[in-house]
Amino acid sequence: MEVVWCLILFSFILKASTLEIITPGQSIKDGETLISAGGSFEVGFFSPGSSKSRYVGLWYKKVSTGTVVWVANREAPVFDTSGVLNFSNQGILTLLNSTKLVVWSSNTSRTVQDPVLQLLESGNLVVKDRNDNNPDNLLWQSFDYPCDNFLPGMKIGKNLVTGFETYISSWKSTDDPAQGQYSLRIDPHGVPQLVVRKGSEVVFRAGSWDGVYFSNRKPSAKPSPLYSYQFVLNKNEVYYKCETKNISVISRYAMNPSGLMQRFVLNERKQEWEIYSTAQADQCAVYGLCGAYASCNSYGFTPCACLEGFVPISPSSGNWNSAEWSDGCIRRTPLACDSGDSFMKHTRLALPDTSKSWANNSMSLKECEELCLRNCSCMAYANLDIIKGTGCLLWFNELIDMTEFNEDGQDLYIRLAKSELDQIQRKMKSKKKQKAVIIAISIITAAGMMVIMVLLYIRKKILCKEGKHKEKIELPLFDLATIANATDNFSSNNKLGQGGFGHVYKGMLKEGKEIAVKRLSKDSGQGLDEFKNEVTLIVKLQHRNLVKLIGCCIKGDERMLIYEYLPNKSLDYFIFDKTRNRLLDWHRRRHIIDGIARGLLYLHHDSRLRIIHRDLKASNILLDDSMNPKISDFGLARTFGGDKTEDKTRRVVGTYGYMSPEYAFHGCFSTKSDVFSFGVLILEIITGKRSRGYSDHDHNLLGHAWRLWTEERPLELIDKALGDFYIITEVLRCIHVALLCVQLHPEDRPNMSSVLLMLGGESTLPQPKKPGYFIEKSLPSADKRSGEQSSSLNEFTITLLEAR
Repeated sequence: MEVVWCLILFSFILKASTLEIITPGQSIKDGETLISAGGSFEVGFFSPGSSKSRYVGLWYKKVSTGTVVWVANREAPVFDTSGVLNFSNQGILTLLNSTKLVVWSSNTSRTVQDPVLQLLESGNLVVKDRNDNNPDNLLWQSFDYPCDNFLPGMKIGKNLVTGFETYISSWKSTDDPAQGQYSLRIDPHGVPQLVVRKGSEVVFRAGSWDGVYFSNRKPSAKPSPLYSYQFVLNKNEVYYKCETKNISVISRYAMNPSGLMQRFVLNERKQEWEIYSTAQADQCAVYGLCGAYASCNSYGFTPCACLEGFVPISPSSGNWNSAEWSDGCIRRTPLACDSGDSFMKHTRLALPDTSKSWANNSMSLKECEELCLRNCSCMAYANLDIIKGTGCLLWFNELIDMTEFNEDGQDLYIRLAKSELDQIQRKMKSKKKQKAVIIAISIITAAGMMVIMVLLYIRKKILCKEGKHKEKIELPLFDLATIANATDNFSSNNKLGQGGFGHVYKGMLKEGKEIAVKRLSKDSGQGLDEFKNEVTLIVKLQHRNLVKLIGCCIKGDERMLIYEYLPNKSLDYFIFDKTRNRLLDWHRRRHIIDGIARGLLYLHHDSRLRIIHRDLKASNILLDDSMNPKISDFGLARTFGGDKTEDKTRRVVGTYGYMSPEYAFHGCFSTKSDVFSFGVLILEIITGKRSRGYSDHDHNLLGHAWRLWTEERPLELIDKALGDFYIITEVLRCIHVALLCVQLHPEDRPNMSSVLLMLGGESTLPQPKKPGYFIEKSLPSADKRSGEQSSSLNEFTITLLEAR
């Protein structure tokens, strides 16, 4: 009986501590909460982070992390648990501390007969008339005073009559919800824009409304499947509003204390927030990075470049070449205005800052051009609405904060002196003619080369039949003493690394040239044939993403290859190290992925012979001083002539974790074998984990990636060293392409030309099939399968002799 009464009492206490509506005279004490009707949100007292101070906050009730999205007394905490939130007959909320002092209160401009306080399922805490359900008749709402979260249904904007502004502002820190330095707001000056400010300084600009979204978005961006957007501008107000199309999707847009804006979507199964998009995804997000009349391209090593017809303001000072571009550019030819100006059309630029611009909704583009041309202060014009192709937008100041896209977007017409424009057009026509001439010459040259190749082939056959053919390596030969002196007699201090066929040393020739010397060990698996193979292959290969061979050394049993020295060592030196991997931001990792892909494309399709590398792995990707990737180690490479695309061998060579299944177990290899290895490399670059060394539920990295992909959790693969600074769409596309590359059957894998198109495009990709991955514990041991075995640092390079 006592147990029953205890349960009844506990149920009464629990009901008393969670309320669904507050009426005048009632209050919320520390420990009590107010919940929304559907149980999505909850209001009560909390302490942020490691702080002991108490705040009245609003959080997601159904999310285990209890993410706080609004704070009432963010500037005035209560320092113990005696705080009380009262609700008066006038519909006013007041927060009292232990001394009954009011530390925070709401306000209202009018009164009603029967006010109530209610928390809506949208996360909006409202004071309203109990009998009035019109959302426009609220006495007070928390949505008018947002903190660091922008929830669906909220507005960001300004009342142009009263001056009241609604904006998002960061917390000072994770322990202090007081207003921080950063804010997201609508700048109403000129043509209104969405901007992030640090204090009064603009640090990021999303752009002005173009009829679809804010103008700094990528032109390829499609309408969001999750959200609908609304932008309102009239004489009374300007605001931006976002709504969720699917009510089952729980999302929020949040600003962290560092000013980074990110949209999060809840993974309900894991009860974790996943990043859907990041506003400041790369260096071009920095407002005005390149100064006036310059564009920013995040895919280049030097992001800033002057527009056509413009030159750097201070090139002589060296700033333009030393990562300081804010001075910007000026016209090469001054404007003539009445004497004759014209406009140059740009199709790949995000619209510049519109804070000093002017707009008209009804004008045509032709009328817009004529109006701009008549005003000597007008620097550029564009359509106001890109969907309707109507309206006029004029710029009357220097054009600043322009990002260059990789595809056509909204048209922007920039004013230039007519003489300058004529000169640019003449150059463009000249380039077209040159291109046509080059193409014609290339065709003629190719035809001539084909004839010469046929003649040389015939001559070679004749010479072979006559026994006059003599093998020759056409490469500079270094004597052993020179290489020994260059490497300080192969000192261990000069050792760069160790591979399956020997050691690599750093050296310096007498003339000061740095070299890397690959010294083959006398008991290595690479014999004279492999050595000659590597020499004859590399000497004929010329590509920016392949390592350059300088010479070789043959003396008795000594065989050495002399390469260009690459100061940043190999890819595995960075991505698998917990400290150095932080030096590889997403921009560099994407650049490395693209570079490896271009190198493989050259080997498979563009070189004179089709070349299969057969040992593509992170340790065989070297990095130069600009972090450009270069494929190295061609000792195991095989060449195909004519139309041949695949072969079979009894001698399987390569590295487990990178080898395709058909090659590892059946000795069948083709260009698709390298494609498989490339897919593994992509996943290693994204995750920072070794394919072979990684283990999750007995899967290697491929199995783990496949499991997360099928469970729609691919973002969990991303290396924690990247933090939040990556472009989510690019990462997802790279993961998608990687899984297409590592499919079990080679015929399902794309070739390298398709891979490059997939990596750089926006088209829909096919769904990948199950990858050819290994279960680590079921791998056959080398001593059971192999008559030979060699090892390399931190991984295994294997040589398997197939049983006859």
